[in-house]
Amino acid sequence: MTRVLALDYGSARCGCALSDPSGTLATPLHAVERAGTRRGLDELARLVREHAVERVVVGLPLTLAGEEGAQAAESRAFAERLAQAVELPVELYDERLTTRQAERGHGDADADSRAAAHLLESYLAAAERARG
Repeated sequence: MTRVLALDYGSARCGCALSDPSGTLATPLHAVERAGTRRGLDELARLVREHAVERVVVGLPLTLAGEEGAQAAESRAFAERLAQAVELPVELYDERLTTRQAERGHGDADADSRAAAHLLESYLAAAERARG
């Protein structure tokens, strides 16, 4: 498994979480302010280099019915800009209910990064199931 960086994108703040090399643990990192700006993209690229990340997962905010709205379109556009900035695979992954899970949970990390950690845990579990 490779190190994966998960992002819970928002125009003001972007929660970040990192997997361990085995792909079993998700650790919240600090949130990045205004991640869609040049400065924000540079900060995310720094995290990718610093932690030897090989894949980035961006949360795709779908409605409970599984449909995409304006926020999903914004997340898609951000993921495309990020892929160019980090020159790595960037995947979109359903983030439904991760914010609620983060709000119910506790910890030292901010809610955005706890949501990214829940997103990453879900992504890693799905990847493990796919490997069989």
